[in-house]
Amino acid sequence: MTVRIRLARGGSKNAPFHKIVVADQRFPRDGRFIERVGSYNPLLPSDSADRVIVKAERVKYWLGVGAQPTERVAKLLSKLGLCDAPKVNARPQKSAPKAKAVERAKAKAAKAEEAAAATAEA
Repeated sequence: MTVRIRLARGGSKNAPFHKIVVADQRFPRDGRFIERVGSYNPLLPSDSADRVIVKAERVKYWLGVGAQPTERVAKLLSKLGLCDAPKVNARPQKSAPKAKAVERAKAKAAKAEEAAAATAEA
């Protein structure tokens, strides 16, 4: 049984509100959970004290017994100093430019260098 610390969505349409819960990964997102350890309100400004409310001692306990936070929860907890920030790959391989695009970029750069050299000569 893998235990996760994750967000359970609440609130109404266009007004999200999240509970930070400890749940078995097999339980539904907004369904059954083991314990509620905090809340997250994304509509509040990022510097607001009420944006993320956490029971720090309970989060430390669950992390100590092996609960894994999701990426979003890990980000929130790292800002509070309760866990390490997750490693985020800024650029996945899928979005990297393909061979023809790289070739065109090199040709464009070479053409710009030639133009700069010709301007410098004149």
